[in-house]
Amino acid sequence: MSDLHAELAPGDRLDAAPARVIEVGEITAGIAVPEGRGVRFFSSARDFDGLDGAVFRTAEQAARAARERVSVRARSAVRPGQRRLRRA
Repeated sequence: MSDLHAELAPGDRLDAAPARVIEVGEITAGIAVPEGRGVRFFSSARDFDGLDGAVFRTAEQAARAARERVSVRARSAVRPGQRRLRRA
């Protein structure tokens, strides 16, 4: 075996789902790594540290949680009495 190939340990699976990068807009929020029956989220930006280590059923649920976190921060940034612009 060449140095370019990793050796598989007993029980390693070749068909395991790959880790997925979670992006929100142009921000890399973190990575969802398969673990047991779900995925564990590892944050890569401070805005998502509250999700770091959380386990989700799917990578899409992890992505949804990251998007919600950005959405909540954006809503809280609107000052009292300030009007929001609506998108058409």
